[in-house]
Amino acid sequence: MLNWDNPLGKRDKTKKINTLFDAYTQSDALNNTTTSRQESNIQASINAKKTAEQQANSNRINLDTITAKAATPTAATQNSVAPVKASDKRVVNGLADVNQLAPFKYPWAWEYFLNANKNHWTPLDIAMAQDVHDYQHTLSANEKHVYENVLAYLTTSDILAMRNIGLAVMEKMTAPELQIYQARQVYEEALHTWTYQHCIETIGLDQSEIYNRYRVVPAINAKIQLANKRLNSVMRHDIDLTKDDELNNFVMAYTFFAGIFEGCWFYNGFTPIFSLQRRGLMKGTSEQLQYIMRDEVMHASFGIRVVKQIIKENNVKLDPQALRDMWDESEAVERDYAHYILQEPLLGYSADDHIEQFRFIANRRANQLGFDEPFAGAKNRTPWLDEQANLRKEKNFFETTVTEYQTGGVLNWD
Repeated sequence: MLNWDNPLGKRDKTKKINTLFDAYTQSDALNNTTTSRQESNIQASINAKKTAEQQANSNRINLDTITAKAATPTAATQNSVAPVKASDKRVVNGLADVNQLAPFKYPWAWEYFLNANKNHWTPLDIAMAQDVHDYQHTLSANEKHVYENVLAYLTTSDILAMRNIGLAVMEKMTAPELQIYQARQVYEEALHTWTYQHCIETIGLDQSEIYNRYRVVPAINAKIQLANKRLNSVMRHDIDLTKDDELNNFVMAYTFFAGIFEGCWFYNGFTPIFSLQRRGLMKGTSEQLQYIMRDEVMHASFGIRVVKQIIKENNVKLDPQALRDMWDESEAVERDYAHYILQEPLLGYSADDHIEQFRFIANRRANQLGFDEPFAGAKNRTPWLDEQANLRKEKNFFETTVTEYQTGGVLNWD
């Protein structure tokens, strides 16, 4: 073996070779040492090779054993890797592996996800310059009051909606196709919050004052507090939905969220801004809200379908009086909110119109849920509102970026 500290060896250079015998003697000693070293190295190599072969054989035996075991699994192993069956899936309290997407039991949920991903947009896609001019030079004090307070309510509500889906609903689902759409929904609620922030910032409003209104304006605060009351009880991660009372509580909360919070309050909540748009004012903000409204219609539609599926799968019986109280509480705070927002009527739209429209939409959501209408005889005061959800536009390329939804048709709520 080479000595890297003395690669030329340890020959004593001070000892001279005086005779031929000395030369032969030293040569023989050197040859004998070299031969001995070579033999030693060869033997070490043979030993190492044998050891390696023995280790390889041992590893091969272990691998064969493992392969044989994998080829002939035990009953427990067979059960653990059995294919997921769609029939084992449930909206809540399911038995299937929540990490395996297919086979689908709820293909409609996957369709919601695919359609939602066609709806890409951001608030930066929409021109807002004219809105800045309208706010500064055209809107009356009453119209500014409407605009500011609608944004103040909506921005807080969308954060609440984002937290509810992410913390209270999504983690309770036991079918991944449902969770995947709801993950998209969480993103969209965040996008909506960005949109309101963009409008507030672009117009030049006092952000801290606008965002704080839900705390200090009673009519806005009452809606947020009612939502918290209805939703907070199911935000617990340890809620046990195998218990009838907890499951009933969850279904009531989800019914409120999908049917009223998103299906009525959001759907009806954009109307004051759309009323300004119909007069050619705040068109950029209104267009932003059109995209948001399209998302919210899908959110409400999806939530209503999930509620109906839970009721069907678990034979849930909701208390009619509890439902009646839910509608009445929601209508009461919406009535106070309408009178605060629309202290003076906008052209073609008043507080009474807003309240009646809420009742009309509430009846529609109740029908979609399969419940009795809470406000029989309510009239459609804004027949043009549904048009806002069916967003299909052609735009002048030189004025704004084209950001049209690919799925502009009317949703099938069934």
